[in-house]
Amino acid sequence: MSLTPDRLTELKRQAIHLRRLVVESVHHAGAGHLGGPMSAADMLVALYFEVMNIDPQDPRKADRDRFILSKGHSSIGLYAALALRGYFPIEELKTFDAIDSRLQGHPDMAVLPGLDMSSGSLGQGLSPGLGMALASRLKKEPFHTWAMLGDGDSQEGQIWEAALVAGRYQLDNLTAILDLNGLQQYGWATSAGYGEASRQPPQDNPVDRWQSFGWNTIEVDGHDIPQFVDACQQAKAHRGQPSILIAHTIKGKGISYMENDYNWHSQPVTAENLKQAQDELAAQEATL
Repeated sequence: MSLTPDRLTELKRQAIHLRRLVVESVHHAGAGHLGGPMSAADMLVALYFEVMNIDPQDPRKADRDRFILSKGHSSIGLYAALALRGYFPIEELKTFDAIDSRLQGHPDMAVLPGLDMSSGSLGQGLSPGLGMALASRLKKEPFHTWAMLGDGDSQEGQIWEAALVAGRYQLDNLTAILDLNGLQQYGWATSAGYGEASRQPPQDNPVDRWQSFGWNTIEVDGHDIPQFVDACQQAKAHRGQPSILIAHTIKGKGISYMENDYNWHSQPVTAENLKQAQDELAAQEATL
């Protein structure tokens, strides 16, 4: 699928808008995760505005594609995508992380339309995706299931149990997306002493690892929207195996002081931080 120049510009504009909403929401809440939603922003926009078969006016439509954010701590990025797509008013993002809000720090499918699975405890998103894909096959329903994983998320054993089973059942209606930004909140413990950590890559050779579990692997630049959309189409067309998009991304993408800095995995946004982020994003939009 090729995107027209006008369509690509619109998707890029939506990604900038999503990033702005994330920073503003976390600033308003006084807490929240930032680095992960920023690395996933372009992919979330591509999925919700171009790739997935969804209908915001009928969030429970039987033949809709399913999406699971396994790295549920990046919830504000997903909420911003849902709001921009029309599932609920953008103004509701101002309630993010409030005690009585539908927009909690981790997604809750029981209260918010457009969510197919509650998530947050790392490693638990691929298993329900596997179940949905199996249900689609058994019920002969045409929907596709997408699950977005993270670096730390992929260190949990349940991910690999689900990966093994999905490969065994050759679930070609299941696509995982690995947001491979190379950073997580904490590094590996060192032998130097308690509390010290090294910033080693969270995982080695993800392509080889997933292929060994029977998955079709596609490497992609997670910030190149046309490339990502094309990879999604390749995954949907592939037969006989589940697919995973190994998406190389930059943590904190789009805001200079956040990029590739693990400290921005999660921390409050000051008024000065917010102003700089808004200015940088406005400058990016002006170049479109």
